[in-house]
Amino acid sequence: MSKKVTLIETMSIAINTLKSNRLRSLLTMLGIVIGNGSVITLVGVGRGAQNLATEQLSNLGANVLFVVPGNNDTRRRGIAFPKNLVLEDAEAIKKQVPSVKNVAPQVTSSEVIQFASKSTTSSINGVTPEYLSVRSFEIAKGRFITDSDLRAARNVVVIGPDLNRKLFGSSSSIGEIIRIKDQAFQLIGIMEPKGAVFGSNQDNNAYIPLDTMVSRLTGRDKTYGISLSFISVEAIDENSTRAAKFQITNLLRQRHKILRDDDFAVRSQKDALSIVSSITGGLTLMLAAIGGISLLVGGIGIMNIMLVAVSERTEEIGLRKAIGARSSDVLTQFLLESLILSILGGLIGTGVGVGAVSLVAILTPLPASIGAKTILTTVSLSGSIGLFFGVFPARRAARLDPIVALRSL
Repeated sequence: MSKKVTLIETMSIAINTLKSNRLRSLLTMLGIVIGNGSVITLVGVGRGAQNLATEQLSNLGANVLFVVPGNNDTRRRGIAFPKNLVLEDAEAIKKQVPSVKNVAPQVTSSEVIQFASKSTTSSINGVTPEYLSVRSFEIAKGRFITDSDLRAARNVVVIGPDLNRKLFGSSSSIGEIIRIKDQAFQLIGIMEPKGAVFGSNQDNNAYIPLDTMVSRLTGRDKTYGISLSFISVEAIDENSTRAAKFQITNLLRQRHKILRDDDFAVRSQKDALSIVSSITGGLTLMLAAIGGISLLVGGIGIMNIMLVAVSERTEEIGLRKAIGARSSDVLTQFLLESLILSILGGLIGTGVGVGAVSLVAILTPLPASIGAKTILTTVSLSGSIGLFFGVFPARRAARLDPIVALRSL
């Protein structure tokens, strides 16, 4: 009469079997280790990209809106933005929209900046004094552009810290003369570090009075006058941004005499965050799917190795059945071997993945991170894959006829 083998005894047999074939066990686990490590690393990197984009967008300010020329169709086709957003629009927004606190019109152009023998290309921004408060910038040294600079169209410039480092190194730079497009400008201030937004380094920018920008660098448009690159609008508070967006849209539609599609767009930080979250969320999902394929390959590897093990251990299976082991005992043993290999491989892979994510966070600007929920899900998934792919070899072993198996002895 056959005696039922307990689960603990079956577990002990499975562990001893794996110990007796250490090299095979390690090679079998390798696919799961790589798969699990890949999933965690790629998800961590994807989440880091999402965190970085969110952090950069938070620098824009929760109550700041951006009015840009052109509509969504224009941007999708890559058509040059029209020049129909003008200084008078910015002035009208400031005077006629009650939920707006301040307005900062801006003209942007990429130009070569020179000092002595050094030169570099930078984004030159023609701005008004309101730019500093609307965009939450701060001055590290010197001063910012004033109303008198604007009225007199003075050739003065404020630069970001990275641009200052490129041109002057560690030397004192306030009061020095630099050249922008063959025009001499006196350096009056240096910005505090602000970081990058959408891949554009704000610390490498230069700022000059808006009127100076128009009269010295870009010129006036014959049809529209002073054409703006965009307008930064500061709402009274975060709760007023929705009302401000609605009021600005209605005002500009009236001013531009629009009957159908808008020739401008009003964007808020929330809009940008929503778009970025969708993109980075899709990226993270895609990266997780790539890692999941590696995990699937690891599961197939376990199945193949276990099938080989069944063929090589035919005599052992036949002997166990001959002395009373049931088919269910053999099935459980092989399933446990697959499960142990996959879970152990999953844990090792998790350690490798967490280590890789930590290295990415330390060595790159990307704030890569991984949550406990993701780790638990990945380890559980690796165990499930081991169990799933271990069923076929285990059933094959359990169905072996002991008499046929013992003939090879």
